[in-house]
Amino acid sequence: MAEEQTGVSGLAGRYAKALFDLAREAGAVDAVAGDLARVRAMLDASADLRRMTASPLVPRGEQGAAMAELARRAGLGAAVGNFLALVARNRRLFALPGMIRAFDSLAAAHRGEVSAEVASARPLDADEAEAVRRALARAAGREVRPRFRVDPALIGGLAVRLGPRLFDASIRTRLQSLKAVMKGAA
Repeated sequence: MAEEQTGVSGLAGRYAKALFDLAREAGAVDAVAGDLARVRAMLDASADLRRMTASPLVPRGEQGAAMAELARRAGLGAAVGNFLALVARNRRLFALPGMIRAFDSLAAAHRGEVSAEVASARPLDADEAEAVRRALARAAGREVRPRFRVDPALIGGLAVRLGPRLFDASIRTRLQSLKAVMKGAA
């Protein structure tokens, strides 16, 4: 049922659901969510780490060793460390960002919240971020926990993923739409 409510499905959803079920049974949903947030931050900050996790050319053993070292250095809990080892052993590290997003959705639903990813062309100040959070809460009809990131390619505006839905009000998308219309008119 949580899977249907959160839009969690596919490979990433199955792994996230398994981790979520273990975390819930252990009463460690928030601790696991925090560890996964640190893994996401490391992935966001390191192009080398992203390449290593996405490349089918990196041997399974090297991926496993790299993830074990990452877990050790970051001080991640046993649940997330074991999860990363399993994902590496099964050659599924390419789906790790999706697994983290799916876990976030499950954890948010568990807390009675909706998770949202908000991309903007520039960093939002505290007032803007709070205004976005309030608008999302009104649209969702319940509390929303947004995660903000900067994507300069948007040029301006916002792209928001609220649960399984994507709302794209970026200038990039508007320009692409205009370009498509102009091609059709030619």
